[in-house]
Amino acid sequence: MKKWNDGEKERVALLRCDQYDVELLEKKLREGFELLGGEEFLRKLIPTGSKVLLKPNMLSVEVPGSPVITHYAVFEAAIRIIRDYSSDISFGDSPGFGDNRKAAEKSGLMEVANKYGVKFADFNDSIHVKLDDSILCKSWNVARAPYEADVVITLPKLKTHVMAYFTGAVKNQFGCIPGTQKAAWHTRMPNANNFCKMLLDLNNLVGTNFAILDGIIAMEGNGPKSGTPKKMNTIIMGSSITAVDSTAVRLIGYDNPLETPVLKEAFDHKWGAVLPEHIEILGEKFEYMKPQEFELCRDAGNFYFISPQVTKFMRNMIAPNPSVKADKCIGCCRCQEVCPEKPNVISMKDNKGRKNPVWDMSKCIRCFCCQELCPVGAIEAKYTTFGKIINKMSKSR
Repeated sequence: MKKWNDGEKERVALLRCDQYDVELLEKKLREGFELLGGEEFLRKLIPTGSKVLLKPNMLSVEVPGSPVITHYAVFEAAIRIIRDYSSDISFGDSPGFGDNRKAAEKSGLMEVANKYGVKFADFNDSIHVKLDDSILCKSWNVARAPYEADVVITLPKLKTHVMAYFTGAVKNQFGCIPGTQKAAWHTRMPNANNFCKMLLDLNNLVGTNFAILDGIIAMEGNGPKSGTPKKMNTIIMGSSITAVDSTAVRLIGYDNPLETPVLKEAFDHKWGAVLPEHIEILGEKFEYMKPQEFELCRDAGNFYFISPQVTKFMRNMIAPNPSVKADKCIGCCRCQEVCPEKPNVISMKDNKGRKNPVWDMSKCIRCFCCQELCPVGAIEAKYTTFGKIINKMSKSR
């Protein structure tokens, strides 16, 4: 792994765009590339003859324009620019639940791809590879398409995320893990910080080259699937995916990017630019792009003690737990299906004539896959009274 030099400054383009109009989006993305270096930058990013893979966020099977997934208009605008430099473009993702081709068709992405001759890459076709120069994880099964691409451009959605606090450019590449194999990673990496180390290794493995973050309509609250759409009119672009994510998390309210697990791990391992002083923001003024309010899905802050056992105990006491909104639950049992620790963590209990999930918190690893993939948004992260008090105290310091 090449260490990032903290004497360097990474540049990101921060753009204002208030609608999903393809012509406007293409204009804005071209402005962003111009800020980052124009024609010279693009030719360096996409050398002649490169095989380019676009990685949108297709978390689940969603209708066109859903705030859960990358908007098809952003996808189309990116294609219009990239095809000036490559004739070999493909796209793909592996949803957390459901068929990847169906997700691409339902979302409108497949229609756009067919319009421009962009190939659909089936991320179920995997390859076993080694990453010797890793932070944590050396052995992998990953989707063949991103691994074998010359250039990987990620097209994440700006959203809250209960486990990782935020999902953007770094987290979006978890979709390069085929289908149900994602659950195994949650079991292997129940600690959020180790999980985020794994995400950094994964981005090294597939060689993520560039990010275009879709925050025109973001998601706040109970993300990444069941939150509330939030109009932010924002696009963030850059070669440093940590710089893109750092800019995004500071916009939504994590003033110190080290409060979020993935950026803390990136900083600790000199993986990429994270702190504001290491990032040059081009385009719009940062302070003018911050929303007046943004509902985070969980409070930030990490608590470390000399004893690892005490640290683990305190984290478990402070961290939120999955909780069901009984009136919204339809008893479909998907939470049981997607739980990586099944069958022992979630049981379905009768509640006034309907089945609702109940968690055995002594076995729950707090991956929040149940919350993330609930089809009706009936599960949320809920703090204990003690957790609320501690988080409130930490904020007031």
